[in-house]
Amino acid sequence: MLEREEGASSTLRQLGATVRTLDLWDDPVELIGDDDDELEIRPRALVFEALDRPDLAVAALRAVRKEPYFDNVGALIAVTVGQIARIDPSSGFDDFCLHPYVPEELYGRIRALEWRRSEFATEERHKVAGIVVDKAGHEVYVDGRPISLTAKEFALLAYLCERRGKVLSREHLLARVWGNRYEGGPRTVDIHVRRLRAKLGDALPLETLRGSGYKLRAPESDDKGRGERGERGERPERVDAEEQDQDEVEDEVG
Repeated sequence: MLEREEGASSTLRQLGATVRTLDLWDDPVELIGDDDDELEIRPRALVFEALDRPDLAVAALRAVRKEPYFDNVGALIAVTVGQIARIDPSSGFDDFCLHPYVPEELYGRIRALEWRRSEFATEERHKVAGIVVDKAGHEVYVDGRPISLTAKEFALLAYLCERRGKVLSREHLLARVWGNRYEGGPRTVDIHVRRLRAKLGDALPLETLRGSGYKLRAPESDDKGRGERGERGERPERVDAEEQDQDEVEDEVG
């Protein structure tokens, strides 16, 4: 964004934010401070002040996304009313805002960006990308939408969140989620993983590690995991119908 009297930078500074500005056609590396790594400074949001030229903002966003410094930072495009129809949903922006700005709206949209991109873990709640797991309320949401899970699906998802970043074998998951007295086989885990993937879709960053088990990717390994492994969409081995029917009955009884 540019330094303008009625621009987003001025509005955000009035709201107490620290802002760095750059022309849309300049090198985004100029936004990175020499001491940012040492001071652990990371941007909270990217605001592209396109106004009547959303095409320039799209090109600028592509340049920004090449820099790892801006990984997982939400991007907002600001346009005039007449340009709303020109915003392509596939352009890579998370949201848009209208100019002239309403300070409360701009602030609210940036807060919403932070929430969607944030991840956290507490004793009662986990947020993994767009998935929120509320262990206290026994509820799961994907991008704000409630998702209905069976008791065992919920227990498996919650356990994967608790052990995020760790490789967990089928035998380990079976013992921890179903208990040592459960007489079913490891394919029970595959069945429930398949169901979770079907219900949660691309929001679930779960990897299948051949010969090892499953791993819920940690945030810092997301890009590396996609580039090196590419197994997240891999499906488990085929499960016999008899085993699946037995597992469904067990779900119904608890």
